[in-house]
Amino acid sequence: MNDMCNNIKQKSIFYGETEIVVKREDLIHPIISGNKFRKLKYNIEKAKDLKIKSLLTFGGAFSNHIAALAYAGNLYGFRTIGVIRGEELRHATELNPTLTIAKSNGMKFKFVSREAYRLKSNSTFVNQLKDEFGAFYLVPEGGTNDLAIKGCEEILQLEDLKFEYVCCPVGTGGTIAGIINASNKNQKILGFPALKGDFLNQDIRKFAKQDNWELITDYHFGGYGKIKPELISFINSFKKEYNIPLDPIYTGKMMFGIFNLIDKSYFPKGSRVLVVHTGGLKGVCGINEILKRKNLPLIEI
Repeated sequence: MNDMCNNIKQKSIFYGETEIVVKREDLIHPIISGNKFRKLKYNIEKAKDLKIKSLLTFGGAFSNHIAALAYAGNLYGFRTIGVIRGEELRHATELNPTLTIAKSNGMKFKFVSREAYRLKSNSTFVNQLKDEFGAFYLVPEGGTNDLAIKGCEEILQLEDLKFEYVCCPVGTGGTIAGIINASNKNQKILGFPALKGDFLNQDIRKFAKQDNWELITDYHFGGYGKIKPELISFINSFKKEYNIPLDPIYTGKMMFGIFNLIDKSYFPKGSRVLVVHTGGLKGVCGINEILKRKNLPLIEI
């Protein structure tokens, strides 16, 4: 999987007098993109070493993690199983673009109720899945585990240690934990959660080895998957101005927050700010279908 890292580029953009350098992890691969690649890299290697032929994971209907694991599994010769939140999806007449990608790469789905989905960490439930599907290598929801953290520690390279600030979106907390571990102790790592709630601080502390980080919790736009016209307008304007696409779940919220912090003079004058673009763009097509049904503006991709 290392060959994919050849596509990573950095791009400088300016907002007011502040220079922001965007680390384009989204360019690693069209589907195994950004932090999805980082989190899967060592898990795929571990499954190979254990000679396990199947990968099983959990996710929602628009999960980029589901699509990425299905593609990676197909690429490296694994059978893949996706336990999908939402039992009603079993009866859908057609799959959304995310699940269509996963299915086209051979993933088998098990649609479960939201109540059953909450048991994803329960050993009894996992054993029932093994009885149904046979032996598998379990990749957690969102991909976050010790091996995922190891992969995310490789996001920062030696040349990135010159930045005073490093910003990244936060979902399950694995990506920011890896960045924290790889950072210089004098750097400030800022995470922009896509979810409401303070529980992420505790989750990140399980993996983070330094205290040089902070979560900026003012830009979740109502919570995970919540999209407002103001955010859509920002994402489209950003794409037009800088030719960098953003997604509305993670990177769009982060960049909106960074620009707003600049407006509030959060960053001292002359600060060097690195922004990690973690991908997630494949999910935009499915999100646009929802926006269309709600008669909201679409995201330009």
